[in-house]
Amino acid sequence: MATEANNPISMNSMSSSLQRTGQWVFSQDIPTDVVVEVGEANFSLHKFMLVAKSNYIRKLIMESKDSDVTRIDLSDIPGGPEMFEKAAKFCYGVNFEITVQNVAALHCAAEFLQMTDKYCDNNLAGRTQDFLSQVALSSLSGAVVVLKSCEILLPISRDLGIVRRCVDVVGTKACNEAMFPCRTPPNWWTEELCILDVDFFTDVVASLKQRGLKPSSLASAIITYTERSLRDLVRDHSGRGVKFSDPENNDSEERSQQRDLVESIVTLLPSDKGLFPINFLCSLLRCAVFLDASLASKNELEKRISVVLEHVSVDDLLIPSFTYDGERLLDLDSVRRIISVFVEKEKNVGVFNGGDFNKGLCSVSLQRVARTVDSYLAEIATHGELTISKFNAIANLVPKSARKSDDDLYRAIDIFLKAHPNLDEIEREKVCSSMDPLKLSYEARLHASQNKRLPVNIVLHALYYDQLKLRSGVEDREGAVVVVPEAVATRGQVKADASLAKENEALRSELMKMKMYVSDLQKNGGAAGASSSNAPPSNKKSGKSNFFSSVSKKLGKLNPFRHGSKDTSNIDEDLAGVDITKPRRRRFSIS
Repeated sequence: MATEANNPISMNSMSSSLQRTGQWVFSQDIPTDVVVEVGEANFSLHKFMLVAKSNYIRKLIMESKDSDVTRIDLSDIPGGPEMFEKAAKFCYGVNFEITVQNVAALHCAAEFLQMTDKYCDNNLAGRTQDFLSQVALSSLSGAVVVLKSCEILLPISRDLGIVRRCVDVVGTKACNEAMFPCRTPPNWWTEELCILDVDFFTDVVASLKQRGLKPSSLASAIITYTERSLRDLVRDHSGRGVKFSDPENNDSEERSQQRDLVESIVTLLPSDKGLFPINFLCSLLRCAVFLDASLASKNELEKRISVVLEHVSVDDLLIPSFTYDGERLLDLDSVRRIISVFVEKEKNVGVFNGGDFNKGLCSVSLQRVARTVDSYLAEIATHGELTISKFNAIANLVPKSARKSDDDLYRAIDIFLKAHPNLDEIEREKVCSSMDPLKLSYEARLHASQNKRLPVNIVLHALYYDQLKLRSGVEDREGAVVVVPEAVATRGQVKADASLAKENEALRSELMKMKMYVSDLQKNGGAAGASSSNAPPSNKKSGKSNFFSSVSKKLGKLNPFRHGSKDTSNIDEDLAGVDITKPRRRRFSIS
């Protein structure tokens, strides 16, 4: 019979499985003569019934120094008490069910007990072997379930070749499904693999590669497995579904397992870096940063993102970094490295193709990335801990020639200045050093001319450009860029900072007069054209010259270009994490 160790005669304290075992043992007329211990469970059985099927038990009894063995310890048997109960039932000829869930454990237990056909014909090991071949491993789903059950049977399940057989079957049938789908959806087989742990999944991926599975199908399997395995960590690609763990449990077993999972998945990524969507790579990088994965894993993900950076969105670039105190910081280091690698690659490609960044010959991809970077700067500009040097460091990663217009950069600078109202004139000039005011559109220049947050020299650059356009009679066009002679741009700056605000207001007043003058010209254009034959041409020309001469004199007094603007684009400080909150709605101006 089978009983508990502490109470060998109490049937009420037995588990249900032991009660069932006791029932078929009690049915025997011969008293039991041996107690088999399996963990905390005790089975009272008959030696001769066990010895008839198990060579291992026969050896234990024969080799024992005690002539009358009454207790045998089998706590090391694979599958524990449940599998020993089934093996004992087989010895007694009691029927039980073999399933895909228990066949691996039952086969391991049979091999452990040496219940093989070599010792006894039609033994338990032979039965389980037949079930594996004819039933369990005949389908992809069955093979995956058996492989999953082997996780708690290591290393014996691997030593007996069960793992290898399952992996081969899964690899073969998965390749067939990928090439010739027989079910819908076509990638259903990738969902089946998600129940495996990462070690067995790695074995399956190696089998798929060996059998020549297409890289795109392999990438699909890896993406599906990653999203299912890290479901509780990242629920979506936006990064807003991140699950925050207890700050005091950063070294917990769960966190360690997730870290190993991420690092293992990174090693499985195929060499073709363009196979994976940018949002998947960014989500995986978020996990790597959160779990403090190895530097090699994070660097590999950053390189892969840089390859397809032209497809990145601002939300993808907002990669959160998690510290041990649970705060959410902005990982500027990752963004900087990703952009740097991409720009360096574009430079090398440009040189190879005969391009020159200094001449404004930039690829469409680089121009697209420049717009994304400017929008990214606008998103992070509101955070108080973002320093001027960190802001400029990212802005200057993109070559100036990649920006056909600096409107997006101006918007980011304007947001930064509003979020940091205590900056002095020199500091505001440093913030604006990465922007070329002559590359602003007419609307942006008009906004800048009335923007009191901007330093005076930036406003005067834009105003002087408009004055030159008006004096030359050239009609302003959206996105046009005019190169002003260097001598004009380097005349200097205002002598005393105290007088800058006053002079700026005077210049704005002159600008309003110019705008009124242009408006009057447009309104009276028809009347002026009709009377042009009667009016002397010299009078009209003289009036226009007198007006612009007056404006020129006032601009000359202000003399904003005496020393040029200060360029602090070379400031290089260590980029650290910066506190981030929910991104604000993007807009052109925040005046």
